[in-house]
Amino acid sequence: MRQLLHNPAGRAVLSLVLVVAVGVCFNADGTFFRWDTHRDMLRLVSVYGILAAAMTIVVVAGGIDLSVGSLLGLSAVCFSLFSIQWGWGALPSVCATMCIGAVCGSISGGAIGRFKVQPFIATLAMMVFARGLAKYISSGQKISTAVIGADGAYVYIPVPGIFDVIGMRVWDDNIAVVTLLMIVALLAAWVFLSQTVPGRELYAIGGNDEAARFSGVSIPVNTVLAYALSGLFCAAAGIAQAAQELQGDPEAGATYELSAIAMVVIGGTSLRGGTGGIHLTILGILIIGYLEKILSINAVGEDTRLMLTGIIIIAAVLFQKKGA
Repeated sequence: MRQLLHNPAGRAVLSLVLVVAVGVCFNADGTFFRWDTHRDMLRLVSVYGILAAAMTIVVVAGGIDLSVGSLLGLSAVCFSLFSIQWGWGALPSVCATMCIGAVCGSISGGAIGRFKVQPFIATLAMMVFARGLAKYISSGQKISTAVIGADGAYVYIPVPGIFDVIGMRVWDDNIAVVTLLMIVALLAAWVFLSQTVPGRELYAIGGNDEAARFSGVSIPVNTVLAYALSGLFCAAAGIAQAAQELQGDPEAGATYELSAIAMVVIGGTSLRGGTGGIHLTILGILIIGYLEKILSINAVGEDTRLMLTGIIIIAAVLFQKKGA
């Protein structure tokens, strides 16, 4: 047990077991034991999970990305505009949206890596800018299938097929496509961080940027890469969000960055950088997801849910810190 507590993954697993045990005890007349409860939990946490994958990439490099929620909102608006109102096909809409996310992330990474702006400040600026751009593009309105016709009246156009595909469930309704997208995002982030040279260099930068620099690691290039990938993942999350809501909401993703950071930290990845990884983030995603679902099925009010979630997050972080 002592060895388990001195391992970040072990502490995260123990936290997850405790949360699941709470669900077993407070199962809402057996609701917790039904597969659809777990399926719905995975679907609800999928967008946050994609953002958590993005956050993990920048956190292991010693950074932070406060703009992930705003980039999600911007991407949701752009994807809906391209596919619904402009009539673009699925592939051009997806590619254009992903490029927008990557470019925005690259701008943040360039400010941090090239001009030495603090990650908190650079991504805070991008958070405000991206949210404002989303509202400017959409004129502050949700981009939906209701468009103004030539006579000034609203006309409803068909929902693009890509929305139905992303929003559907597969395998006899046992798993949502957005959950599969989260799994793909987490797998891609894991491969990048653990199996590629740039990924290992990000760990070196997060551990000791001066030592990494003397070892020949290009900090500006790798920083831009990390934040570009973060923006790319945010765009994927925005596409998933728009498909589930059947619209692009310029307010989508507000405060999502807090949930993404919580998932990363609760899993055991240090905000100081240099340690952790996607395997820990997955545990953090499940901890937050099950916590929210258990409180929901037991009809705990949103106000109480938020307070309890905050308390449990602090307790989990202190637990991780104590075991370090």
